[in-house]
Amino acid sequence: MAAVMSLSAWTDAAKLKVGDPAPPLVAGKWVKGEPVTKFEPGKMYVVEFWATWCGPCRVSIPHLTELQHKYKDEVTFIGMSVWENNQADVEPFVKEMGDKMDYRVAMDDVSEGGRGKMAETWMAAAEQRGIPAAFLVDKSGKIAWIGHPMALEAVLKKAVAGTFDSAQQAATDTRKQELSQKLGQALQSRDLDSALKVVDEIEQFDPAVAGQLQGLRFQINLEKKDYPAAYAAAAKAAEAMNDNPQALNEIAWTIADKEGIEQRDLDMALKIAERAAELTKHQDAAILDTLARVHFDKGNKAKAIEIQTVAVEKADDSLKQELQATLEKYKSAS
Repeated sequence: MAAVMSLSAWTDAAKLKVGDPAPPLVAGKWVKGEPVTKFEPGKMYVVEFWATWCGPCRVSIPHLTELQHKYKDEVTFIGMSVWENNQADVEPFVKEMGDKMDYRVAMDDVSEGGRGKMAETWMAAAEQRGIPAAFLVDKSGKIAWIGHPMALEAVLKKAVAGTFDSAQQAATDTRKQELSQKLGQALQSRDLDSALKVVDEIEQFDPAVAGQLQGLRFQINLEKKDYPAAYAAAAKAAEAMNDNPQALNEIAWTIADKEGIEQRDLDMALKIAERAAELTKHQDAAILDTLARVHFDKGNKAKAIEIQTVAVEKADDSLKQELQATLEKYKSAS
């Protein structure tokens, strides 16, 4: 599940579900390890979707390596790069990760344009809107499980032992779809109180996503302009994802930047943004941009300029011009 669960993450019915045959593997290029062209009967596979720009993906990669080593004789792991801004970044990234990324790695096939063949036939078809996301393919070539790779270990243990109940998993996913449609209807009709009740139902059904659901409560309560409830949820979301810099950054940026907020808890945003910057050793330009923005909004213009200057230095070409313009804005206001 992605860093902070978005309002749309539970609202659409998936076309690719647990129990369905796995779609074909269509790689644009294999970057590491022996290519896998098809799923062999009698073998299990994990196909994990990630991107070079994705902070949570970087966190999960060593865990996937540990699982590949543990189950090297039973399961083949494939890291499929999708949604890249520039596929040229993939090979240097994999090389930099070295033994921390010790499993097969491929890039999506984007030869026909669009988001890529794997992105469409796997991620979009399964309504997976965030990465990292993992698919377990069983010995019969069917999807046995879909979820966050950090939740994969318990599933693999059962799958390898032959005790994983894919039928029960399919029933679980069906119930999730029912809840997703219920939530989508409430959000579409702007019945935010009912939406919050459905979020409570989701948490009762799947306690494992309680932390991410706090992020969803935060967003819904912001829409309601129930600021005490919104910031209480934001605090709980930040606590639950205290080691996820991208998730923390999203919360802090929402507090600082979302239009229509009449009460901004900038003290909370500062604390969360500082934690995100600490986790990334002050090397992530987007996170530094958020931290600078919060300092600026709190009236500490000198600190904002100092941090934004570093953000510009750390930014890649796609972001540098935007961050430079923000820096000039801060300077002209000082």
